[in-house]
Amino acid sequence: MRLRFLGSTSEAGACPSLYATDRGTIVVQGLELADAEARGDLLHVLDGETAVEVPRELLTEIARRVLTDQLIDHD
Repeated sequence: MRLRFLGSTSEAGACPSLYATDRGTIVVQGLELADAEARGDLLHVLDGETAVEVPRELLTEIARRVLTDQLIDHD
């Protein structure tokens, strides 16, 4: 699998960051959610899975960029 950096809201591209894969999925890089109470709210966590906290602004910015890129590619 190959990753393509999509962006970050952190300084100098540090985490959390989002990547697109060549398999059509998204990878999230960030610090593992350590708050025990919040982790207790997670549902159906499988072996090998973890949770990463991502700022809402990062998701909306990347979504805007991806949608804009798709519109440009279709012109």
